[in-house]
Amino acid sequence: MSSCIFCKIIAGEIPSVKIYEDDLVYAFMDIAPINLGHILVIPKEHHESASSIPEATAGRMMKVGSRLGIALKRALDYDAYNLHLADGKAAGQVVMHAHLHVVPRGVDDDFRWNWRQLAYADGEAAAMAEKVLAKFKLNDQE
Repeated sequence: MSSCIFCKIIAGEIPSVKIYEDDLVYAFMDIAPINLGHILVIPKEHHESASSIPEATAGRMMKVGSRLGIALKRALDYDAYNLHLADGKAAGQVVMHAHLHVVPRGVDDDFRWNWRQLAYADGEAAAMAEKVLAKFKLNDQE
């Protein structure tokens, strides 16, 4: 996609600090890191949504992201890491090319995801699960 900043990075039109590359994915340092060392793992093919990424590519993104998280912990003395993928603007996706954040974490880094916790009424979780399962498709089966 000609206007996509991540596609331009993959094409070498915009510079990046590359961490890893193979035939499916490209990983590079985020230019506005949550914590220093923050890495993005992206599919080399343009996919706006995670739902359209082929299974092999999505799996590769997760494997590379996990291995990079371990490397961040070891190399930069972090305590942990988060893998985060936002799918859609309402979820916080800013660049409309699917991407996995690998965010190194320290016990005292003062970053909070600010997740709220709601509660289900009696039977509500099971009813919602039934609705979701009725629409659940695996391997793009319709």
